[in-house]
Parts: sequence; C-alpha cells; structure tokens
Amino acid sequence: MGFHTFNKDHADFLDDPIRYRFLSVDELLAHLALEREMTVVDLGSGTGFYTDHVAPYVSKVHAVDVQEAMHDLYREKGVPENVSLTTAEIGDLPFADESLDAALSTMTYHEFADEAALAEVRRVLKPGGKLVVADWSANGEHVEGPPLTERFSLAEAKTQLEVAGFTIDYASERVETFLIAATKN
Repeated sequence: MGFHTFNKDHADFLDDPIRYRFLSVDELLAHLALEREMTVVDLGSGTGFYTDHVAPYVSKVHAVDVQEAMHDLYREKGVPENVSLTTAEIGDLPFADESLDAALSTMTYHEFADEAALAEVRRVLKPGGKLVVADWSANGEHVEGPPLTERFSLAEAKTQLEVAGFTIDYASERVETFLIAATKN
C-alpha cells in the first residue's frame, strides 16, 4: 500500500461536511458503543473532524497524527478540553498496554495498516476494546481519495484485522469506501 501521509496543503477537505457521506456521525458512534468513562484514540486524527464528534461522549480522546502540522491546524480551530494531541506513528503509540477502550480510524487505515501497526493498536486496547475503521476501498471507483493501488479491499482489511487478533463484528462495502467494526479478542 501507499503508506503516505495526507498533504497538509489540502487539509480544508478534512473539515468538509461532504465527508459525512462516507461515514455518518451516528454510524460511527453506534459502532464505537461509547460510554462516558471511556478513553478513545483517533488514529490519524488530522484536524479533528471526527474527534470532535467523539469527544462529548467520553472522558478522554487521544488525537494521534504523524504530522504535527495537522495538530497545529486543529489548535487553530479549537481543541476540546478532553482531547489530547499526540504526534506519533501508529506503529509506535505512546500508551500503556491495555489502556484504551476504543479506537477509530477514518480514511487513514491505508496510510498505516501493516502487521506491526495493527499489533500496536491491539496492544493498547483493553480486552473487548472496539476498533472502527472506515477507509477508501480498493474496489472503489477512485472518484475521490488515494489511488486504488494504495487502498485495501474490504476482504483484505478483514483478514488483516482477524490475523492481528480482532473479531469482525460488522463489515460493509460501499461505493467508494468500506466500514469495519471489530473487537479485540
């Protein structure tokens, strides 16, 4: 896959409400099954578009992005008090073992998903922790998003997650994207 980072010069797209057609807030929140005392991590948070929707329902959100520039843009628009900004690779998360209740990745899975990164996500999630992934599909039409060669298919992503120690609870292929909800075994 591509394992690239999103060009910060196009960051305006990250806050465009058109993104809801790929993943609605209600759908995301339902699959995360959030509770007030939870601590959640947004993997590849960018400018906090979906982070902002999760924050009101939990105790803490770690917004993780590999680019400090994305955090700078997030700070400019305002970061909720219960959100902490963390600059890190997904394959090297600075959190204790089994310290997080849930994780989400919205349109970033293709940028980091390999065996080491998925093992790291599994490491930081508590037993029974939820992982929700919405990403560009290799079966898409490439109207938007990264090139098809940089994407995973739904079947590939499901297999990767199962091998990494997750149980798939829900999987759906869409026109341009897929959605997977999984639980740490």
